[in-house]
Amino acid sequence: MTENKPHVYEARKIEDMTEKSFRIGEGRISGYISMFLGIMSFLAVLCFHFPEYLTTKDLRAAYDVELLQTILSVAMFTALFFALLTFALGKRKRMGAVGILFTMGAFALGGTHVPTGPVDPVPVSLGLDWMLLDFFGSAILFIFIEKIFPKYKEQAVLRPEWRLDLLYFSVNHLLLGVLLLIGNNFAPSFFGWAVNSDVQSGMHSLPLWGQFIILVICADFVLYWSHRAFHEIPGLWPFHAVHHCVEHMDWLAGSRNHILQTIVDRSLAMIPLYLLGPEKGALDIYVTFAALQAVFVHANVGLPMGPLKWIIATPQFHHWHHSSDQPAIDTNYAVHLPAFDMIFGTFHMPDEHWPKDYGTTKRLPRTFLGQLAHPFKSAEPEESASVAQP
Repeated sequence: MTENKPHVYEARKIEDMTEKSFRIGEGRISGYISMFLGIMSFLAVLCFHFPEYLTTKDLRAAYDVELLQTILSVAMFTALFFALLTFALGKRKRMGAVGILFTMGAFALGGTHVPTGPVDPVPVSLGLDWMLLDFFGSAILFIFIEKIFPKYKEQAVLRPEWRLDLLYFSVNHLLLGVLLLIGNNFAPSFFGWAVNSDVQSGMHSLPLWGQFIILVICADFVLYWSHRAFHEIPGLWPFHAVHHCVEHMDWLAGSRNHILQTIVDRSLAMIPLYLLGPEKGALDIYVTFAALQAVFVHANVGLPMGPLKWIIATPQFHHWHHSSDQPAIDTNYAVHLPAFDMIFGTFHMPDEHWPKDYGTTKRLPRTFLGQLAHPFKSAEPEESASVAQP
């Protein structure tokens, strides 16, 4: 009889990413800044031209147009400055040329002088404005945190498959209007009968922080079981496997989600929020918290969390969920609170150890379209998350 041996936790080894690293004087830093700001500026001008089709209604109501125009002006001139710096360094000239091309395109379309005014409502619009704002803010905040408190110092910002995850980030944000329409209509359509005025009145009687805590607990209970179902029901796993096929974790890795699972997650998350009927202030706090935590738990961050790591989901907790190390498979399903995994027996976070490997036990296609089609082509039982890595 073979005796079960305790698992030996090994340190993760990062492949050499020297060629992908940013070093002063090589033109890579200035080139990427120029391209980034040039493309962002061009897309922002398009938003000014076609706000009804490219921007979201709720964000439009909160915009300070003059401030946005000032930011746009600074971005365009900064893009040109770094493009010229790239040419001066004599390297990465193509990147500088791309930055100039998009920036000049933004100027040609009117730049900061595009007329603004009332916007005619349309049923569904692309969330291009939200994509630009979220990417700009997230990139600055989380890349900074990852460089100050990295878990894996050797991992470059432009790690393998970053372009694929940037594509996922863009697609999921551009479909924001569709996702909101589906998610917001799902709960009222199927759970309208369950609305209780006494429950919602009781919710409103609580302070905002009390409403927020209840939202976190109730939403996480639903999301825990949804997440667990995607792992443990064979027909659902291929959709969720797309999210798990990321092999290098960072702030952008969490964007990799199959569109059908994104729709399901959005719809199910609306159920407790709809039934509880919190005040808008509490709902806004929860949505902000959930969005930031979703990015943070995937980040390449080794920031010591102390006792807090047993209370809320942290990078160490969620990294183990993404691990293909045998003891960690099918664990840590909670989105916000590890307590649900502790209660239902799916908790795994050994001391100070971190995973050795990330990804699925059977490698998925490495393209966006290949991963989109994967669940419809996959019928092999060994692709379940529960199967150990050979």
